[in-house]
Amino acid sequence: MMAGPESYKELLLFLATAGVIVPLFGRLRLSPVFGFLAAGIVLGPFGLGALARELPWLSAVSISDIGQITHLAEFGVAFLLFMIALELSWNRLLLMRRLVFGLGGMQFLASTAVLAAVAALLGQTPASSVVLGSALAMSSTAIILPSLVERKLLNSTVGRASFAVLLFQDLAVAPLLFMVTMLGASGGTRLGTGLLYALTPAAIALIAMAGLGRLVLRPLFKLVAATRSGELFVAACLLVVIGSGLVTALSGQSMALGAFVAGLLLAETEYRRQIEVTIQPFQGLLLGLFFVSVGARLDLSQIIANPIPTLGVAIGFFAIKAVILFPIALLMGLPNRAAGELAVVLGPGGEFALILVGAAVAGNVVPADAGATATVAATLTMIGIPLLIRTLGRGATSAHMNEAAVAGLTPQHDDGLERVIVIGYGRVGQLVAEMLTRHDLRFLAIDADPTLVAKERACGHTIFYGDATQIELLRRCGIQSARALVVTLDNADAVGSIVRAARSVRPDLTIVARARDAMHATELYALKVTDAVPETIEASLQLSQAVLVDIGIPMGLVIASIHEKRDEFRKLLQPTDGSGRERQAIRAPQSAGQLTNRPRSSSEEHEHVEDRSPREDADRTRSR
Repeated sequence: MMAGPESYKELLLFLATAGVIVPLFGRLRLSPVFGFLAAGIVLGPFGLGALARELPWLSAVSISDIGQITHLAEFGVAFLLFMIALELSWNRLLLMRRLVFGLGGMQFLASTAVLAAVAALLGQTPASSVVLGSALAMSSTAIILPSLVERKLLNSTVGRASFAVLLFQDLAVAPLLFMVTMLGASGGTRLGTGLLYALTPAAIALIAMAGLGRLVLRPLFKLVAATRSGELFVAACLLVVIGSGLVTALSGQSMALGAFVAGLLLAETEYRRQIEVTIQPFQGLLLGLFFVSVGARLDLSQIIANPIPTLGVAIGFFAIKAVILFPIALLMGLPNRAAGELAVVLGPGGEFALILVGAAVAGNVVPADAGATATVAATLTMIGIPLLIRTLGRGATSAHMNEAAVAGLTPQHDDGLERVIVIGYGRVGQLVAEMLTRHDLRFLAIDADPTLVAKERACGHTIFYGDATQIELLRRCGIQSARALVVTLDNADAVGSIVRAARSVRPDLTIVARARDAMHATELYALKVTDAVPETIEASLQLSQAVLVDIGIPMGLVIASIHEKRDEFRKLLQPTDGSGRERQAIRAPQSAGQLTNRPRSSSEEHEHVEDRSPREDADRTRSR
């Protein structure tokens, strides 16, 4: 029996909300998290849902049953942890270990201890105190990093140190969720031996899952990638995230923990970047749904009814975190000003506080009233993060740490700085990469052949599987900081798509593309490639060079004439301006052997593309 329209009301409301909030808050340069939280508050049972009792027509545009979206919203947290795990690698952690595990570890442990002690003094149980302390010790990765990027502070001392602390907190989320799950299973009362007994079978299950995943996941994605089916690849990604989450959920653990383990197993594979691109839209939507569900649970009337306790908690934990972090930052070598700014940036709460407290309340670990107060207080401080970062100004970029390790703290995708990205790693791409290596230039390659990628990766080359026509894949492979882009594909449509995508991100990037013939080269120059290399022309020039040298013409004269001819063709093929009009001033000398310019059919073009002279290629392009 088919479900009625009422069953999909909450889902339709969320999709409509996302369609409005994401572009609106993007134009305002604010995090969509605020919009989703606000939408949940307005549409939830404490907003329009409360008025729907007196005005029934409002029930059509309000969330009356949070339970219908809660289960789906839980996947948002699982997808977030999966994406965080994909970004991690042992080399990255080793490079950043002093600030990640030193600064980040001390901040988290000290803040948790002090906040838990305060919660215990206010009458909370030991388990509730630990959960509340650890939850409020977290900061908002989803809001802080985009705000620092907006203010161009991510590469400053404050930005890099913030990234290190946030990375440690991200690493701590999975164990904390695990702890909350175990506390809920033990009735929220046992922190000692009982919890240890509960952890043992769970740890065994995780070890078994990790071992099985290491054996299965890479062959699975190799098999799926070989089909060249985008839909099947999406299905495989969803299967891994949701399936791993359900496995850990069935064993009494958090779904997010299973997804985190799966992400760690895939982080070192050649499919990592394409998986990130595939999963990101689902993660964004489902995480937005999670924040809507959080907002729907917030009863802002509590602030009106109890303004002093709620605001007191918000100001109190913000002040405690800032006071604790300042001396720790000084101890780790940050200048006074940078340490103070870091304390202000990381003082507010974060989205993981909402996740942890929500899970703890659902498991009866934290009382509902205490959880509501902590959630509202954390949300209030999160709203102020962009305003706090705006007060830092550009002065934050002038402070520098007396430590070489800070140079490696900028969050980048695969260290794309000064790398040349090579699209297509067949015979042409491999030769390009070999020449780059001879000149001590690093490269990163992308190819859509999973067998080739696996083989070259086993040889130690930096290569990823993926569809390079997707702009997000280029971003994740470091096109923002790449030195150049070389496109070696023999598919003309794919080459054009890649060039357009790259130019939209990096107007200043050096782009060299392989062209099928002169006409294709002209099209690529119209797309503003730096250089297009037509196969037919280059083959003719190489043949000419070989025969001239072989019959005794001096090498220097031959090379000079070849370069001159290549420059002449380049001028013939390039448009005169950005409008795409071809050059008319430079005409090719007439040749008695030149073929006529009659149009050929598409089949003739394909058959005779290797037979045409390079001059004919250029003249045919100009005439068309």
